[in-house]
Amino acid sequence: MIELQQKAKELNICLSDLQIEQFQIYYEMLIEKNKVMNLTAITEYEEVINKHFLDSILLGAVMDLNKDYSVIDVGTGAGFPGIPLKIVYPQLQVTLLDSLNKRVTFLNEVIDALKLEGIKGIHARAEEAGRKPEYREAFDICVSRAVANLSTLSEYCLPLVKQSGYFISYKSAEIQEELQQSQKAVNILGGKIRNVEALSIPDTEILRQFVIIEKTKHTPKAYPRKAGIASKNPLSQG
Repeated sequence: MIELQQKAKELNICLSDLQIEQFQIYYEMLIEKNKVMNLTAITEYEEVINKHFLDSILLGAVMDLNKDYSVIDVGTGAGFPGIPLKIVYPQLQVTLLDSLNKRVTFLNEVIDALKLEGIKGIHARAEEAGRKPEYREAFDICVSRAVANLSTLSEYCLPLVKQSGYFISYKSAEIQEELQQSQKAVNILGGKIRNVEALSIPDTEILRQFVIIEKTKHTPKAYPRKAGIASKNPLSQG
């Protein structure tokens, strides 16, 4: 994990020996569990470091995360970006949301093994969570690396964000058209696209774009719609 430590330093993120040890344990658990359930197609050591660990914590290079934020990671899968962010910024209160219970069980095993506090895995669909009083407009920041259209993702994520909080979508290179198509949905859901921050993982050609959406007003009670509707009929089309 020396490579992780060095590359993080290039991003002005300093990792302690304990944090490096936590990443190492996380890597080993991920690879072991991946033998019996599909968590990730990326398993080669260097690729996991670049495409999962560093990619997850890149956000800390474009936004000050050294605050007591409450963060929800929607569609967290194998725990990205939520667990790496928690390792690097231990004061964050993190909720990992996933629709598959087997994945949530794995996430909670990782949390225990890494002795992390102030983080939990929750089994629910985003559409369900967004309607529950304990989660609706309850978080300072919502992050998501989930692969979905930004209009659809906004309907999953913005209902969970407090007014004046942020939804930050991890996106790949070409997003200009997607940004334009999502404007209507973001506005309906109470958000405003503030900016897009582009950053490369050191010594790679991997470019990550962060779409930073501020929650400027309350999400109307009609949203999120029932499970499946946001993906089949995004607000930008309706």
